[in-house]
Amino acid sequence: MADVKEWDWVINRHQPTAPVAGAGVLTAAGLAAAKAEITAWPDYAPTPLHDLAGLAGALGFARLFYKDESARFTLRSFKALGGAYAVIRQAQAFLKTRLGETVATADIRAGRYRDALADWTVCTATDGNHGRSVAWGAQMIGCRAVIYIHAEVSAGRQQAMEGFGAEVRRIAGNYDDSVRIAAETAAEADWVVVSDTSWPGYAAIPTDVMHGYMLMADEAIDQLDGRVPSHVFLQGGVGGMAAAVAATFELRFGAKRPKIIVAEPSLAACLFATAKAGAPVTIEGDLATLMAGLAAGEVSPLAWTVLRSVADGFVYVPDGDVPPLMRRLAAPAGSDPAVEAGESALCGLAAALRIAGEAEAAAAFQLDAASEVLIFGSEGATDPTLYAELVSAA
Repeated sequence: MADVKEWDWVINRHQPTAPVAGAGVLTAAGLAAAKAEITAWPDYAPTPLHDLAGLAGALGFARLFYKDESARFTLRSFKALGGAYAVIRQAQAFLKTRLGETVATADIRAGRYRDALADWTVCTATDGNHGRSVAWGAQMIGCRAVIYIHAEVSAGRQQAMEGFGAEVRRIAGNYDDSVRIAAETAAEADWVVVSDTSWPGYAAIPTDVMHGYMLMADEAIDQLDGRVPSHVFLQGGVGGMAAAVAATFELRFGAKRPKIIVAEPSLAACLFATAKAGAPVTIEGDLATLMAGLAAGEVSPLAWTVLRSVADGFVYVPDGDVPPLMRRLAAPAGSDPAVEAGESALCGLAAALRIAGEAEAAAAFQLDAASEVLIFGSEGATDPTLYAELVSAA
């Protein structure tokens, strides 16, 4: 996005006057199915919700809650909830076709169908964390995974996917190019694409992915124990996580839900551009943002359908806002716990600070000293080398 402001915000003017819960895309039943499956996985536990009282006071908020995804299974990212869940759902569908009967997902996870799945392949494109989830899901059930990554994905993230047994193929273009190449290759090879973004004619699997993500918001709501934050800030990317969390709050609270604000890096603000235009807009270029997990130039149409209905606003911020926040959470003052927050985890917090620091934006979003803010810290140190460099930098 050349020749634009360092940061900017926009109110969503496209919300319907009579919204449909979950925009007709995400449902309570879909969440319930994902919750039943994922909570049965070995080592499942809700991730922590930190009440960062010290940081809240320093930043000028009444409360600051931080949903910490740095310890989600072994993947250090909320994405563990989506890709792996969709892989298992697709494996169940494949086995029903091959065997002529419905098999239990517990039996698939227990390895009873590894021989039948050995020649079945799932494929996806990724900035890193979604591919890791797909690779982990494939390893869990014994199928093959082929993962496409783009030029800006770090070597550390590639190695993490390979560590789960995936074949990783790097392309020269950006994330959106990798999505297209993965889909084309999978069609030729008769593989199943497990993507976290949608396109015309491809919606069921991304919907499963988003239903998996909803569990993170469901956990946070339960952990808040009846308290409803005034504002929820969410990372953008293609929009799947933001849509899933926003829909969960809408389904639970209806008109009493918090204000939902979606944040993106300035170099990949496709949701912001889409919100201004009222229809999907593609951001061109290499999308070389530090926030690698958010380096998307094309919004998922399914996610936009939800966010158009539920999100209250969209913000983009510069990369430079993030490393100081990573350092601040890693070495907190006072009694706040230390938090491992990856470079894509704090875009929402950066957006909250930008809005709070500009009177017009703060008034538009009713963000002030009485606000109770919830941040979804979507990843930990998913690239430990890069994390160490950013946190140790002066």
